[in-house]
Amino acid sequence: MDEELKDRFDLDKIYNKAEVLIEALPYIREFNRKVIVVKYGGSAMSDTSLQKDVIKDVALLKLVGFKPIVVHGGGKEISRWVGKVGKEAEFVNGLRVTDEETMEIAEMVLNKVNKSLVAMVEELGIKAAGVSGEDGGLLRVKKRLSDGKDIGYVGTITDVDTTILKDLLEADFLPIVAPIGLDGRFDTYNINADDAACAIAKAMGADKLAFLTDIEGVYRNMEDPSTFISRLTVSEARDLIDMGVIGGGMLPKLNNCVDAIENGVNRVHILDGRKPHALLLEIFTKSGIGTMFFKEDAKEA
Repeated sequence: MDEELKDRFDLDKIYNKAEVLIEALPYIREFNRKVIVVKYGGSAMSDTSLQKDVIKDVALLKLVGFKPIVVHGGGKEISRWVGKVGKEAEFVNGLRVTDEETMEIAEMVLNKVNKSLVAMVEELGIKAAGVSGEDGGLLRVKKRLSDGKDIGYVGTITDVDTTILKDLLEADFLPIVAPIGLDGRFDTYNINADDAACAIAKAMGADKLAFLTDIEGVYRNMEDPSTFISRLTVSEARDLIDMGVIGGGMLPKLNNCVDAIENGVNRVHILDGRKPHALLLEIFTKSGIGTMFFKEDAKEA
């Protein structure tokens, strides 16, 4: 490439960057000082490069005026450590069977993941605080059964005390939450991270809830890429559920999306966390790259 073409190419790249920034301006203005809950899990947690991308995205959201709260999972890492002690991970209807020893492992792993994420955020010059759902009574639970079967220390959230999160946000910290809760006897329970993120988003009156997953979003037919759905109202989502179009692990996620919207969350997004900077692309561009859920009477933008 000769020098003139190279200069032209470099200028085009600069102009493109400027256009992206300009496109982001109305979204930055609209969501300034609004709470966004990000559920962080899946493959994006096991790839160091993707981890850094996600943390950079969340840090940028904070720097441009959002009030982000991260709720993270750790299922794959928990399974790895369960295997290390000679146990076999067991699941019933997608829920981990959690005996006392497995709960100890889960708590150890989730706290380890939590502090690792805190360190990554702090490295970017952002103040972060890692908390468990046990801290400050944040997440209260009762025992969760699966088709009437006792699966151990697995909890369903009964109450969210947002005091600690509001205090951290007020003090300009980025809260990072591990999905562990306490029951009425102060026993520790493992909580599905999607459920924890949804409950926290509702309790905080979040403007946005974003699920980072291992899938691009919602499809009418998973085998046909052309059936991808980028925008869904609550009633449209319910229709898909009623028609049996949605199944497997996507069904509880879709139910969480509907539940959040019906309980005051303005927008919910399902994104492919394996794609670099998926969070920023979804929130700060007109087209987005995932599936967005919204109320029937709300604007789609």
